[in-house]
Amino acid sequence: MATYIYTARKDRAGSFSGEVTGDSKSAVVAELRRKGLTVLRLEEKRSLPNISELFESSMRIKTRDKAVFARQFATMINSGLAVLRALYVLEEQTGNARFKKIIKAVQEDVEAGMPLSDAMSKHPAAFDRLYVSMVRAGEAGGALDETLMRLANQLEKDDSLRRAVKSAMTYPIVIAAFAIMVMLGMLLFIIPIFANMYKDLGGELPSLTRMMMDISGVLKGYWFIVFPALILMIWALVRLKNTEQGRRGWDRLKLKLPMKVGPVIQKIAVARFSRTLATLVSSGVPILQAIEITGKTSGNSVIEESMVDVKESVRSGESIARPLARASVFPPMVTQMISIGEETGALDSMLNKIADFYEDEVDAAVKALTSIIEPIMMVFVGGLVGLIVISMYLPMFNMMSLVK
Repeated sequence: MATYIYTARKDRAGSFSGEVTGDSKSAVVAELRRKGLTVLRLEEKRSLPNISELFESSMRIKTRDKAVFARQFATMINSGLAVLRALYVLEEQTGNARFKKIIKAVQEDVEAGMPLSDAMSKHPAAFDRLYVSMVRAGEAGGALDETLMRLANQLEKDDSLRRAVKSAMTYPIVIAAFAIMVMLGMLLFIIPIFANMYKDLGGELPSLTRMMMDISGVLKGYWFIVFPALILMIWALVRLKNTEQGRRGWDRLKLKLPMKVGPVIQKIAVARFSRTLATLVSSGVPILQAIEITGKTSGNSVIEESMVDVKESVRSGESIARPLARASVFPPMVTQMISIGEETGALDSMLNKIADFYEDEVDAAVKALTSIIEPIMMVFVGGLVGLIVISMYLPMFNMMSLVK
């Protein structure tokens, strides 16, 4: 049993609020209606969260979970199962505790008479604008199962692309972290031993050795200042990146990164843009709304800004391809294929072909990038450790003269 806060009115009298207990929202609504009340607002009364609720709220809902939900939902509806019954089944078999609660809330809202898309829109952590817009289009067109299946395909391809990139970047990140840990360990624990030994022997030390000893002395003597300062700097950079201006600067910088990283990021952005717009257009979402959603869900502010120009262009009766050609992030091939798609009336098909092409390009580019980064990281680690070792062993070449 849960406690609900409601706002209702009776006949033409003014609205009033109160509390009532019930098994679900639908049960409470039914009870209030039996009393002759018109329910205006109904929300579950929230108590202070316990540890398990805090843990559940911190759980991330993965793209894969959302894709599985959409595919299973589509299959059930296509098999003739009612939306409400399908939500009951999906709630039972979902493993993610946070997602389970969200599905239950959606199911209760639908049971109370709310459209599925509106119920989903209340939970952006699980159902973003792309998700909600496609479900709304499916409801309006009477093809919810087909729309959910397209959405599942879209989410699965996004997840596959994201996994490929993460898998390729895991090894270099681990190697870089290991190198930094080894360097800090040598600076904090190994170099001081050599420093004390050289101090006892006396004599002039090489400049490289003195520099390493100075760095070691600062880290060991002022670690309580250095490490908090580094953490604060990283936190400040993250906060700056999360601001609107910082996000724009970071997205532009990513596209210009060296060692073929920038081109890979560009291809990922173009593939995601093409796939998302194709899915929305083929699902029957109005073109202006589809363009706006594509920009918001592209994950890159450069594309998002270009979508503003595209939207204005389409609103004034022009094509999609023309403003895209002015944006440097879109290669000429993309704008030409979109232009052909608009002329032939097969825009969604052409966008899917662009997405397929660039997803294959990303796979090939990520493999090439991995083969380039791995030896560079090995040289980086070897150079970092080697620099410290050489700086400590340089004085040993004239050790005999120091002893004498």
